[in-house]
Amino acid sequence: MSNAVSALNGKIAPGEVTISEAGLRGMITLRGDLAFSKLKSICTGLTGVDFPTNGQANCVGEKGLCWMSPDEVLILLPYAEVDAALDTIAKGMKKKHHLAENVSDARALITVEGAFSREVIAKLAPVDLHPEAFQPGDFRRSHIGQVAAAFWMRDADTIEVICFRSVADYAFDLLAMSAKAGPVGLFD
Repeated sequence: MSNAVSALNGKIAPGEVTISEAGLRGMITLRGDLAFSKLKSICTGLTGVDFPTNGQANCVGEKGLCWMSPDEVLILLPYAEVDAALDTIAKGMKKKHHLAENVSDARALITVEGAFSREVIAKLAPVDLHPEAFQPGDFRRSHIGQVAAAFWMRDADTIEVICFRSVADYAFDLLAMSAKAGPVGLFD
């Protein structure tokens, strides 16, 4: 059996804003009726965080829930917990229409951390990132450069980005170049 390896093998671009790959992270996409109380209960039980509302992410440590669309939530867990979580979902949703899929190895998670992390993303994504429009807990699906990505603010100086594994190098390098170029004073 082979050992799992993260998309970027822990790559880091240090600086005033540090870009780093988060390593292996368990990710389950769960589609279903997000208003269904049992679905919400399963998700919160697996992660220990509140169920997110539209456009939100609730994350603590390696665990979290991200609102992806009106019928989809992304469950974040430690990599080793994914199989057990899928069993829990299957048992709990047995008689309810749903789709739960392990997407851990198909995605990469990149952390953007530092004083002007908001500007690093703003230079690359067609999203209003003004502090009045995008705050900790806010989640967006968009693009970073030319690739599909989703991102959310963990706190005032930290944004996490998820992209497909196949474009992780491109996304990482793009974020690193944006950070290296420095702030532009957009939100001063």
